[in-house]
Amino acid sequence: MSEQADPRTSEQANPRPLPFPATGRRVLVTGAGGGLGAVLARAFAAQGDTVALHCRTRASEARATAAGLPGEGHAVAPGDLATPEGAAAVVATAAERLGGLDVLVNNAAVNTPHPPLETPYEEWVAAWQAHVSVNLLGTAHVSHQAARHMVAGGRGGRIVNIGSRGAFRGEPAHPAYGATKAAVHALGQSLAVALAPHGIAVASVAPGFFATERVAHRLSGAEGEAIRAQSPFGRVAEPAEIAEAVRWLASPAATWASGTVMDLNGASYLRT
Repeated sequence: MSEQADPRTSEQANPRPLPFPATGRRVLVTGAGGGLGAVLARAFAAQGDTVALHCRTRASEARATAAGLPGEGHAVAPGDLATPEGAAAVVATAAERLGGLDVLVNNAAVNTPHPPLETPYEEWVAAWQAHVSVNLLGTAHVSHQAARHMVAGGRGGRIVNIGSRGAFRGEPAHPAYGATKAAVHALGQSLAVALAPHGIAVASVAPGFFATERVAHRLSGAEGEAIRAQSPFGRVAEPAEIAEAVRWLASPAATWASGTVMDLNGASYLRT
């Protein structure tokens, strides 16, 4: 008669994470010097989380946003995600100042135009290198380091990637952006499988056009009318709408959404 494994021994060898909390988490938001990143920081802080705001060049804006967040203990984690050392340092700074990490939102991204037939080759190469370094490798490196802090914390975690509808419909004037966002979606799905045994859920959102100060100039005149007409709602999204979806994906209720890519484009692009 074969011996049965002692469930206590099995549990000790593979301890289950503690229940993932709905509030009071330690959250790192990359690219939080302004725009969507700042809105995300405010959304998490409003529900009682403590937030580290990453920035590369907009340190004064990030500090001002952090100072205005409700609650205490918020921090700024500056650094360049385009280098492996910079990405690791950002996570280390955030974890040290927050006392650990529970949630990562990969929001930082490069998005500069480089249409293939109008862009000289040297500029084309530089554009691709910049997009890959930040959008894909930066996201991968930050996720790698953050996941280790989540595992060490023993209560699971959440990683939410800001992708793009451009990963599906194509970006003729921004091909490296579309390609790297497609890669980010795929990265998130791989991480979802790899990290699930540790109670870490990973998901991505794929927004369409949303209004921030960086793109405000595009929403006036004929170009603005054309952009709004992409959606049958006749408008673009507000950053708060994207933030609300991200906040849900980072919640305990969204465990079973791990691996998903959530479309947030107001029916401006449909896929099956």
